[in-house]
Amino acid sequence: MCWQKAGAQAIDNLQAYKYINDDRYIRLNYENDFFTATDEYYTQGINLEVVSPAMHRNPLTHVLPVPKHWQTQYGFDIQHNGYTPTNTDNNDIRYGDRPFAGTLMLNTFGLSTDTVNRQRLSSSISTGVIGPLAGAGQMQRSIHKWLGNYTPHGWDNQVANDVILNYEVAYEKQLLSYSRYASLTASALGHAGTLTDKLGLGTTLMLGYFKDPFNNTQARHFTIYAYDHPKVELIGYDATLQGGVFNKESPYTIASYDISRITFQNRWGVVVQYRRIYLEYFQSYLTKEFAGEHDHRWGGIQIAFGF
Repeated sequence: MCWQKAGAQAIDNLQAYKYINDDRYIRLNYENDFFTATDEYYTQGINLEVVSPAMHRNPLTHVLPVPKHWQTQYGFDIQHNGYTPTNTDNNDIRYGDRPFAGTLMLNTFGLSTDTVNRQRLSSSISTGVIGPLAGAGQMQRSIHKWLGNYTPHGWDNQVANDVILNYEVAYEKQLLSYSRYASLTASALGHAGTLTDKLGLGTTLMLGYFKDPFNNTQARHFTIYAYDHPKVELIGYDATLQGGVFNKESPYTIASYDISRITFQNRWGVVVQYRRIYLEYFQSYLTKEFAGEHDHRWGGIQIAFGF
């Protein structure tokens, strides 16, 4: 099984559709709105995740809630996200548009599963930076150069440097299942800290031929399935829009009264797993996060290897 921390609306491998039945694996996740023919808002996310029994020695795991007698996995991941306005062809501040922002985080996480009652509890602590120190501007310019594309401008106006310290707890419960062919789960989560404060509720429907995400002992050498994961979130604070909590010197941010306090996101994807190799393609849709913004879509791929 797996878990991976999310910052803002970015990479999140918490739900049942991300299930990997392996005690040790490395996973690479790449998201970009290039997959939906856009280049704006949440424009790119990269995440490298490692899961291993040895990770429980990390001192930060002591602040994670771990129920006794549940099967628990530990891991960490490094995550880098980039956000831009709708236009990056000049250095002017685009008032009323999304601010430039970049985040770089190290996330320590634990995932505990109760196979008897078909439920799981996950938690994560994230440490890192938001702002120029995250290097999002340099990364976007480098990628555009490699692709022979135009040079993005405007990163001098990005959200200023600040500290990221965030905590997340999430709960998931399987509601219905039919053998190895169908599963329906419900989930609730909460984020608190300097990056994002929010609450969320969601469901996940899986259809295909797959390993039960709440049964660690079930053996399947090959799985293939499709999933759909809608969720609603109540937003309290988002530093990628409003700037850091401590540093108020950002050139431009979105005012609190313009933040959309309720958002809807839907993600669908297709997963193929053979033995210890996991492949996924997905797309996500998100309603507007602030006044003046429009809905946004992006896609991505994931690949994981057991070791």
